[in-house]
Formats: sequence, structure tokens, C-alpha cells
Amino acid sequence: MKLLALLLTPLGLLLRRKRAGGAHSIRNAPELATSTSLELTSPSFAPGGTIPLRHATMDLGPNISPALAWSDPPAGTTRMLLVLEDTDVPIARPARHMVAFFGPEPAHIGEGDLTADNPRFTYLPVHRGRTGYQGPRPLPGHGVHHYTFHLYALDTEPAGNSLDDLLPRLAGHVLASGHLEGTLRG
Repeated sequence: MKLLALLLTPLGLLLRRKRAGGAHSIRNAPELATSTSLELTSPSFAPGGTIPLRHATMDLGPNISPALAWSDPPAGTTRMLLVLEDTDVPIARPARHMVAFFGPEPAHIGEGDLTADNPRFTYLPVHRGRTGYQGPRPLPGHGVHHYTFHLYALDTEPAGNSLDDLLPRLAGHVLASGHLEGTLRG
């Protein structure tokens, strides 16, 4: 067992019943509500399946973003919003691992493309000001965590310093959404 896991496992076991839960997930934000769906898939894992460790971060894996693909967005789409979220963290709200904006074409992202220096993507900072893909890393001993990629087709150019700052400006501008959930055991 690696040293970090050895040190954090007792904390994970102690907090095992504490979970942020889905109630505060970005998926439930009224500003992002839409009745039109996008199909979001990955060749790396099936919906609801285990995310391979190559897509995990810190001591678990090399933090390589998975390939993602989606159905054609509706006419009028000018930007896409992609959020990676963990709803099982032992804090009050889900943890956002990544927030990225990009153009709607092409309708896929290659494996490893979600890097901070890739000019295709504009990132908003997440935990500790990090940008780019921050892969799954559940607290050791905490059990299964659910990680969801949320994809939104927008008809506007978003502007803001954080997703919370941006949400009110996105109301009425979401044309479609798609969601892909994977799991990883801590």
C-alpha cells in the first residue's frame, strides 16, 4: 500500500457515510435545465462502469483524460461546457474536477487532450485554482465514488471567473445536455 493511501485510509473509513450526494450536483442546476439530450460516451468505460486507473490522478494513475464522444449538438450551438464532478466526496457539495469550454466541432475529445495547455479548451479554475483535467482520486477507504462528465451545448459565449459566477448567465442558453457516469473505489 502506498504511503498516502496508508495515511488516509483511516480517515476514509471514518467518513464513509458522509457524502455530498447528488442534490447539489451541477446536473440539477436549474440554470442548465434542458429537455434535449446529447448522447455522451467514452471508449474507456461503459456508463456506470469503473473508470480505468490510467484516468485517475495522484498516486493512482497518470491523470490521462479519457476520450469522449457525443451526438451532434443542436443547430445554434456555439460553445460546449464540460464539467467533471464527484458527488461522493465527504464534504457538503460535490467536488468539481474540471470545468472546460470549447467549440462544438469536432464532436469528440481524444484521450489525453484535456490538458491545461491545449488551445482548444478554455478552463475555469477548480479546487486550489487548478485547470485542465484533474482525474478521479477518491479518498482511500471511503468506498465507491461516482464521477460524472456533464456536457452542455450552449448558444452563447460564456464569460466568468468560476462556474458559480457563470451559472446565472447560462440560464436560457442551454440547448442540450448529456451525462456519463463512471465509478472508482477509494
